[in-house]
Formats: sequence, C-alpha cells, structure tokens
Amino acid sequence: MQRPIRIDGLQYANWSEKIFRQMRKGGVDAVHVTIAYHELFRETVARFEEWNRRFERHADLIMPGYWAEDVREAYRTDRTAIFFGFQNCSPIEDDIGLVEILHRLGARFMQLSYNNQSLLATGCYEAEDPGITRMGREVIREMNRVGLVIDMSHSAERSTLEAIELSERPIAITHANPAFWRPALRNKSDDVLRELGRSGGMLGFSLYPHHLQDGSGCTLQSFCDMAARTADLMGPKHIGIGSDLVQDQPDSVVEWMRSGRWTKGVDYGEGSKANPGFPKQPDWFRDNRDFPTLEKGLRVAGFSAEDVAGVIGGNWLAFFENSFPPVPPLGASR
Repeated sequence: MQRPIRIDGLQYANWSEKIFRQMRKGGVDAVHVTIAYHELFRETVARFEEWNRRFERHADLIMPGYWAEDVREAYRTDRTAIFFGFQNCSPIEDDIGLVEILHRLGARFMQLSYNNQSLLATGCYEAEDPGITRMGREVIREMNRVGLVIDMSHSAERSTLEAIELSERPIAITHANPAFWRPALRNKSDDVLRELGRSGGMLGFSLYPHHLQDGSGCTLQSFCDMAARTADLMGPKHIGIGSDLVQDQPDSVVEWMRSGRWTKGVDYGEGSKANPGFPKQPDWFRDNRDFPTLEKGLRVAGFSAEDVAGVIGGNWLAFFENSFPPVPPLGASR
C-alpha cells in the first residue's frame, strides 16, 4: 500500500546529511525551510547559495522545490523537496521590487512580520496593533501577483485578519496552534482560524514545545484531539503540519531568532525565560522520523484515512498547487 505524501510546513534545522537521511526515514516529501530571520537582501542571497551547494552534495536525498509537481517528483524519486521561506520581511528591505527577484530565486513564503512591528505589519509581541501598513498593502498586492505566499505565523491579530481580507490569494499560518488549546501570543484566536479557513488558507500545527499544551510533556492524544477540534472550526482541508523543528541548532541561535539586530539585550521570548535555550521536543515527535507516529495518532483521534492523508501532506500539496503560479515576465501584470 502506498503511503500518503508528507509535507512539513516549517523547519529551521542545523542542516546536515544526518537530518536529510532522517527525512527519508520518515518519508517526508517536502519541507518549507526558513532561510532568513533578520537577514537583508544580500545575506539572503548567500543563504540561497549555501542551499545550492547542499543540493549538489546531497542530490540523492534532497532537491529544490518551486512548484507542487516538485513534491510529486520528490515522492517518486525518494527525495525531499525543499521550499524556501522567510520569517520576516527583512530580505526585501524597503524595496518592493525585491519581492519578484526573491521569488525568482526560489522564495515561496514570506512572513509580513516576526514578533515586532515591521514596515508591513505588526508582530504578536507588540502592545498595539495598527494593522497592515501602507507599504504592507502594496507588498501584499505584489506577493499575490508573483506567487509569494503571505505567512502570518508571528503576526498580531488585527494585522492577520487584515492580511486575510486584503490578499486575493489564500494566505498561510505555517506554524502556530489554536489559542483555545494553549494560550500564547503566537497562537491564533478562533476568529483568525475561522477566517483563515473561510478564505481557503492553511494552518500548520506547530510542535515547538512553547506552543504546546503542557510544553515538552504534551501528549500525542492531546495534540491530535486539538487537531480534530480545529478541523471542526475551520474545515479539515485547511490544516496540516508546520512542526517548527529547530533540530541540532545551538542554543545561541535563539538569540538571533528573537533579538536579531533590533536590541542590544536578549529577548528570550514568551515561555522561555527560565530556560533561554531550545526546549526538549515531546518524546513522540523528536525529529522527521516520527511523522508516521502523527498519522497513527490522528487516526485514533477520529480522522478518516482520507483526512489523515490531507493533514499529513495532501492539504499542503493542494495549497501549493493553487498558490505557486508560473513565473510571469519581469514586471508583467496578471
């Protein structure tokens, strides 16, 4: 019996052959990989270059992902397709023209903000949320035109709802959980989830312990029951996995993720002041090899075989098919 296609909506690992082989062991056919947090344009281009070298060295394990068909090709050839994304809008700096350039280099997702206020939208850690900015409205229009997916995983409530309304294409929240299950600044309200589902968008459930009920002690049953309740709220076709794995990263990387260049201090972030490093993963999801465990847990929680296949990857694949159009000529309108 053929296994379902498996897609992870977000990872930021310390990449190595070991991790690529674990992806194959877990049958993970595609992963959305963060290549920029606070990097500016030229630094981001260097990240693309680093990945090109990985594709050369590990061509038997990974391949670049640009279109939905690349996921199917990875499945057929026993490899993992790597799709690129940014967790902030810093790679476009203050130049809207870089949206198309970065898309042509291979970017397929971009968050409009990462925790703080950006030039485009408000992050979830800000006390006030004035919503999408003037530049943000223009960038959303440009992202829609070229096929760069809007990601609001770290954005605040009003900004997220406005992005859903303004975007002509469905948006994604690639790695977050419902606030009804685990109240956290990064987790999303029922209002956001309903609107996301209504608009055809996607939610990737995070397995990062600070966003799980009971943290590292979260049980598989609790996680899968939450997924079932969320499916009732926004529809089973609009949910997937966005594990937010940060495998093998040194704890010092937390400072770059949260503090970047905007502060001279260290912003340890929500839920982590007692332990500024990376938290321990739940024992039922340590790394990519545990994707089959998720499938079993979803079946126990009452999902049909069809819906399990959707959550584990089929829903992301359908979203990719609708979201990644052929690249237009430079500057062309649709």
